[in-house]
Amino acid sequence: MADNELRNKHRQRVLKGATILLGLTNSEVKCTVRNMHAGGAELKIPIDARVPDDFLLYVPIDGIGYKSIVRWRRDDRIGVEFTGTEPKPHWHYG
Repeated sequence: MADNELRNKHRQRVLKGATILLGLTNSEVKCTVRNMHAGGAELKIPIDARVPDDFLLYVPIDGIGYKSIVRWRRDDRIGVEFTGTEPKPHWHYG
């Protein structure tokens, strides 16, 4: 079965710059949002990036931080589920 057949929501194709914020170390991983819907997104990340299973995804154009849980990983792409939102952390300059 193809991946899109397993989805219960249609993801809109987008191309948004974003940042995976890792609060424990105040570090970040730049990424690109490839497609998105209210419940989740597909992210393109650097192939050598170490991304934990949960993090805050900050999308500057939306002005929102999405609490995210990784649902799948393939090469330089990850699929995440959104579990809520929060304001941009004060330590992030973007």
